[in-house]
Amino acid sequence: MTPARQRASFVIVAAGLSLLLSSGHARAQDGPSEYGGVGAIPWMEHVPGVAFRVWAPFADAVHVSGGFNNWSATANPLYPEGDGWWSVDVPYLVPGYEYKFVITNQSNQLWRNDPHARQLVNSLGPAIIYDSEDYQWNDQGFSTPYWNQMVIYEMHLGTFGAEGFKFLPGQFSDAIQRLDYLEDLGINAIELMPVCEFPGELSWGYNPAHPYSVESSYGGPDGLKRFVDEAHQRGIAVIMDVVYNHLGPTDLDMWQFDGWSQDGWGGIYFYNDFRAVTAWGDTRPDYGRGEVRSYIRDNAIMWLEEFHMDGLRVDGVQWIRRYGNPPWENGGDLPEGWSLLQWINDEVNALSSWKLIIAEDGANNHWVTKTTGEGGAGFDAQTDSDFVHPVRWNLITPSDSDRKMWEIHGAITHSFNGWHTQRVIYTENHDEVANGHQRLPEEIWPGNAGSWYSKKRSTLGGALVMTTPGIPMIFQGQEFLEDGWFTDEDPLDWNKLDLYSGIHHLYKDLITLRLNRNGNTRGLTGNNVNVFHVNDNDKVIAFHRWMNGGEGDDVVVVMNFSGSYFQDYRIGMPQQGTWEIVFNSDAGIYSDDFSNLPGHDSFGESQSWDGMPFSGLMSIPPYSCLIYSQVDNPPDPPSIPGDLDGDGLVNGVDLAILLGAWITNDPAGDINGDLIVDGTDLGILLGSWFSR
Repeated sequence: MTPARQRASFVIVAAGLSLLLSSGHARAQDGPSEYGGVGAIPWMEHVPGVAFRVWAPFADAVHVSGGFNNWSATANPLYPEGDGWWSVDVPYLVPGYEYKFVITNQSNQLWRNDPHARQLVNSLGPAIIYDSEDYQWNDQGFSTPYWNQMVIYEMHLGTFGAEGFKFLPGQFSDAIQRLDYLEDLGINAIELMPVCEFPGELSWGYNPAHPYSVESSYGGPDGLKRFVDEAHQRGIAVIMDVVYNHLGPTDLDMWQFDGWSQDGWGGIYFYNDFRAVTAWGDTRPDYGRGEVRSYIRDNAIMWLEEFHMDGLRVDGVQWIRRYGNPPWENGGDLPEGWSLLQWINDEVNALSSWKLIIAEDGANNHWVTKTTGEGGAGFDAQTDSDFVHPVRWNLITPSDSDRKMWEIHGAITHSFNGWHTQRVIYTENHDEVANGHQRLPEEIWPGNAGSWYSKKRSTLGGALVMTTPGIPMIFQGQEFLEDGWFTDEDPLDWNKLDLYSGIHHLYKDLITLRLNRNGNTRGLTGNNVNVFHVNDNDKVIAFHRWMNGGEGDDVVVVMNFSGSYFQDYRIGMPQQGTWEIVFNSDAGIYSDDFSNLPGHDSFGESQSWDGMPFSGLMSIPPYSCLIYSQVDNPPDPPSIPGDLDGDGLVNGVDLAILLGAWITNDPAGDINGDLIVDGTDLGILLGSWFSR
């Protein structure tokens, strides 16, 4: 049968089933389901159907109700399986129908959404039967970047792609339109703030009402899958931010789910004593109850397997491994929370060890990123507050004399368990630019984020992030000087991309160097660092980065945290010979008001200095970063047909250049050299693009 006839047959069958179901004649088989899984699981044998399974240990009876039975509360009972589980198979039922569970507890009839629902109408509406295997993926050629070669872009879906206030929240389809931009910037990983179904349409996402369902206003589960798929096709990994330290607390059908609770607490999914208390409500899950542990573990695996995520960022880990509000002041250990984290990380390592699991713990506890075999929690990396806090303070403080270079030294050299890839470093993320804080340029000069001081010192921080060992991350808009503080009600101001195009260029150049895309800064991907020069009087610091050492590997980074310009400043060097300057953050191409003072090449001569065998003289502009390598930018790689902007990639940016050149017959779009810009050039470009 041809695909067209198959589709036609399906439409006919679906129409017939719809007529049958709408008449209220869906009849379940007697007895529990014959299929595995939890929630609503579509199946197909001789006829289609759906298995329903739910955990409700204190229920006297459970029914499933929906459009397929005219929302009857009694037409389709579930049958007990033991240990509090109920299930049933309903034949002739297909994805797309709305449903709810009806739980009877004594005289109470409770209409509840499925805790495992993959799709909802909205946070207060009914669940929707969803076929998790229906989406057709196109990312087969993608592989997650190595962690030492990863640059993360933290994204809030609702504000990233929205074109102005009236279009809030942005959707997955909007963000997809900006993926070419991120690819061109050099980003190869996105950390996506939580997208589970939450109350309303505007939220940071840290109030998950339905952990298994993707936010309906963003585009639902298929929208998320397409977003990941499209990112992968551009070489960009996606890391999902998940919240397991609390749920809700509003629009939370899991609260007293089956009618039982102890002393008015949350019931079967939550602690029913003081351990439930968090800063966001009394909704800490009961990590000691087997069914709840499996619920959280299965959720983590779902994002990685079904949604093809390349990692997870686990929010507020300290609130999982300890109770209390806050846990670092008046709490105690939760051994069952610790063992749950170990279980999840062991499962991920067994399934796909290359996927990155990040803890946001806040305590800089080395045990969080020790292996479970050593007794640790087993995370691959954790956010590093010993980097962001001293670095931000030293960039924000107004007086140069107050800056503390030994604090910067500590931020550069800090690691967990001897591995720098066990930390994620940044100067901006969603917490650091809200909660009483603002974007770094705004903090440096409140009300004048576009000032010379704000641009110079905030980009100095960006350079430190990209040259310090660790996994670097920037927050959306940081690369074009977004100001103010982050809120889910304020879309990203894309007009600043044109206004501060030079700052965007600066970040693009830094990312290129961080990923060694020019072949002359391999050391920035290595684990080795030596901070050999700390001048707290003049506020100058210098460090050596390397992987194995040698030309193209050794990198020397020099940073000036003062407003002074230094000439003939001597710095130690690890090798003799010419050191080419491959980056100068003071260059005029980055901003018209930058000094554009020369930070010339340096020659490593046989004069030991700073504990190094060689040294050289250099000029250091104010509030600037200089990066040196013994290999200048190598010859251009063989050109790729259609790579019109020369970034080594063929993507939507090149297509836009060609189409613009086609209209004006600009030679910039003439790929085949025939002095005409036409469909032949377009065909060459598209061929290169789709053959990646």
